Amino acid sequence: MISGILFGVFALLLVLNIPIAVSLGISSVIAMLVGDISLGQIPVMAFTASSKFALLAIPFFVLGGNIMEKAGISEKLIAFARACVGHTRNGVAIVCVVVACFFAAISGSGPATVAALGIILIPAMVEAGYPVTYATALMSAAGAIGVIIPPSVTFVVYGCVSGASIGKMFMAGIIPGLMMGAALIICTIAMSRNNPNLKPTPKASAAERWRAFKDAFWGLLMPVIILGGIYAGVFTPTEAAAVAAVYGLFVGFFIYRKLNAAELKKLIVSSASQTGVVMYVIIAATMFAYVITVDNLAIAASDFMMEITGGNVFIFLLICNVILLIAGCVMDAVSALYILVPILWPIANRMGYDITAFGILMCVNLAIGLVTPPVGVNLFTGCSISKISIKDLFGDILPIILSLLVVLLLVTYVPQISLFLPRLLGQ
Repeated sequence: MISGILFGVFALLLVLNIPIAVSLGISSVIAMLVGDISLGQIPVMAFTASSKFALLAIPFFVLGGNIMEKAGISEKLIAFARACVGHTRNGVAIVCVVVACFFAAISGSGPATVAALGIILIPAMVEAGYPVTYATALMSAAGAIGVIIPPSVTFVVYGCVSGASIGKMFMAGIIPGLMMGAALIICTIAMSRNNPNLKPTPKASAAERWRAFKDAFWGLLMPVIILGGIYAGVFTPTEAAAVAAVYGLFVGFFIYRKLNAAELKKLIVSSASQTGVVMYVIIAATMFAYVITVDNLAIAASDFMMEITGGNVFIFLLICNVILLIAGCVMDAVSALYILVPILWPIANRMGYDITAFGILMCVNLAIGLVTPPVGVNLFTGCSISKISIKDLFGDILPIILSLLVVLLLVTYVPQISLFLPRLLGQ
């Protein structure tokens, strides 16, 4: 009864184009009033949801990514990748994907990756002979890798909700993230095989490649420091986020020298604003999940799912993917994780599925959601750069989404892909 009101009001507010976080909060309060649940629980939930130590990683990773973006690292990574592979037939498109993978290991955010790289790479792809619609679609999809290759804010959130090891999640995300990049490259090669307009860039000399590498070295070193420190046990993921921010300041002020006190102030304010949005979503989603828990929906859903699947994990995972893909079309990853993890993870646990592998499954689904309408945040970011509408991208984004779905199926039904590195490193 209460859950029906909760989801009904939430759906109505979404139809009325109310922001998702606001819709989560309003629907939760209405359901609590109808269900005679004390509103006094709200401040307790707000404090509990926002005071977890692991969540401190979010503002620091956001700040570190913003600092490195402002420091000009994106241009240097692009120059290095172009010097290495830009001379091949699909060189500029490959540069787009490769640099997105590197930048993902700095920013940890899909939209941030698209915003930082798209303003350079989308015009470069158009100049190289790609249609502007395909260039925008590919850049938007490449940005989705930002939430899979660590460090990832999405992994931090999943760890906080499910209790999974965030460090282990970071390890598990590397291979699926690289697989997504490979899928995008293969898709691009297949899609452009009959394009006569492609114009490769001149091949760089060994000296030019070395110079480009030296310029990009400090940016390439950042993920090595962050991930190497976590995996070596030097610091926790939360501490690694603080190290990333300090390292970004060092590089921005003393190496690339593109930062000053005025810019730093703007970056801190911007990062605080972005963090505030995420924390508001977390609090609102926690309220939503609390109502679901009080109404015992998770238990009912678990029993129902076990009954209709007959305990068959293959069918359950297929249903999970459908649910998550639909959720990714209408809500952001943080909201989806807070709402769906308490429902889906207990069922997966009953079926013997690994908590880390299930987290990668969920996050890959939600990464694909970044490029699926109507709430494809990466698409909106890419289209704002290209000055085109999302409907113009449908023909180009569809094969790209299909290539990512292939990766999703592999990650879903071969969990060893996600668990290979954690097990190799003894986690």
